[in-house]
This record gives sequence, C-alpha cells and structure tokens, in this order.
Amino acid sequence: MGLGRYGPAVSGTILGIDPGTTNSAVAAMEGGKPTMVTNAEGQRTTPSVGAYTKNGDRLAGQIAKRQALVNPENTFFSHKVMRDENGNVKLEFPPTGKQFAAEEISAQVY
Repeated sequence: MGLGRYGPAVSGTILGIDPGTTNSAVAAMEGGKPTMVTNAEGQRTTPSVGAYTKNGDRLAGQIAKRQALVNPENTFFSHKVMRDENGNVKLEFPPTGKQFAAEEISAQVY
C-alpha cells in the first residue's frame, strides 16, 4: 500500500455522497476514474425528498417529490435544515407511528 496525496492509497471502489438540501448525488471512484452514479430514472441527481404513503410504503427521490402535493403530511424535504442547535430532530409519521432522527431520514433518501 503506497501513500496517496492525503494518506494511504485506497484500493477498490470509493463512493462519495453529496447529501444536498435540494438534490443529492453519488459519485464512484474506481481504478482512478470518477463517475457519477445515476438513479433509477437515469439522472445524475436525485431530489432530497422522502415520503411515506398512506399505507406506510417508503418513497424516495423523484417519486416522493411527485406525490408531495397529495400527501404533504407524510413527505419530508430540506431535512438538513430541520435540525436544532444540537443537531437533533425527530419527525413522526402517522402511517408508521414511528419517529425518525435526521440521519435516519437522510439514510432513507439514499
């Protein structure tokens, strides 16, 4: 293992995630070549939106954004901004009866 510019060289695939407030993106570095990872719709960015349907199914990205007008109470977005001064937030979703921390909401988008 040699030394890279910032420390030990890493082998294998490296993923980078940009959890944007509006859109999120994922890139992969494999064999020294960076590539943007596309989502199921072939796009390089995905709306940072998640939702639960009335029956409790989880949605993320564009499909969650599309249903936001008919299901606003169970749709979450701008979750990075909803943190308190300690970085904590709990969101409750009636269909599931569960509460989620901000990092759990972020994980559901990705």
